[in-house]
Amino acid sequence: MTILGKNTENTASGAREYLTFRLGKEEYGIEILKVQEIRGYEQPTRIANAPEFIKGVVNLRGTIVPIVDMRVKFNCSEVEYNSFTVVIILNLHKRVVGIVVDSVSDVMELAPESIRPAPDIESSIDSACILGLGSVGERMLILLDIEKLMSNVDMGLVAPAE
Repeated sequence: MTILGKNTENTASGAREYLTFRLGKEEYGIEILKVQEIRGYEQPTRIANAPEFIKGVVNLRGTIVPIVDMRVKFNCSEVEYNSFTVVIILNLHKRVVGIVVDSVSDVMELAPESIRPAPDIESSIDSACILGLGSVGERMLILLDIEKLMSNVDMGLVAPAE
């Protein structure tokens, strides 16, 4: 399978490919296999009483896609919509969701030995949603389990279990 000109099959060494993006000064990575497409930001249709970080919904070729601004969700100090602002459309287990990020960097292949466990600290991200910290040269990536993050009850995208 090829996305963004990259081969997305896992290599024999166990390395995985991650799409990297920026939120404020931090760089994050999500598994490329979860990414359906990358689009420029367009103002979504607002949904009444939705949490502030859910910007609304867009109609993507007949599919209604909720748009989550990760900058608002992660309490970034500046949330600016400009020509670099993009929406990453994710194809998760049971639904399609868009996430707004400051910019997309590139696709990186990370071997398991270059990923370290994340420290257990209090943050706006549930620590169960962080796969680890990937290091590539001087760059440090926060690797997210985007499927787990998007299915968290506090995201408001799924009904709580009864």
